[in-house]
Amino acid sequence: MVVLVLSACPAGLRGHLTRWLLEISPGVFVGVLTARVRDLAWQRVVELSKDGRAIMIYSTRSEQRLAFKVHRHEWEPVNIDGIHLMRRPHTGDTTSTGARAGWSKASRYRKAVRRSKPDVVDESE
Repeated sequence: MVVLVLSACPAGLRGHLTRWLLEISPGVFVGVLTARVRDLAWQRVVELSKDGRAIMIYSTRSEQRLAFKVHRHEWEPVNIDGIHLMRRPHTGDTTSTGARAGWSKASRYRKAVRRSKPDVVDESE
């Protein structure tokens, strides 16, 4: 089984890949290919993708039963003790959504409101 995900690639490449794979969503291709055809298709993707990005996931005889190939992508595959993982680039003090780490604005607002209220003492006791 092969899954190929393209982003920002020319339409001609997508058309070329439909010879062997089924496009189930824009830029997402799936199918069953032999290893030789899979490698030739990947070479074609690398040649024709221009400024686009591509990720190929395919079946192998390993513990995970899959492997990755990437082209012009910020995440990179790494092999740690025979297990394939995708390494994210370190983004510093931001979260994956691009927001700063720490308390949200709503949380800070609630805290400020609580601090501004005078302490109420229950005199009935």
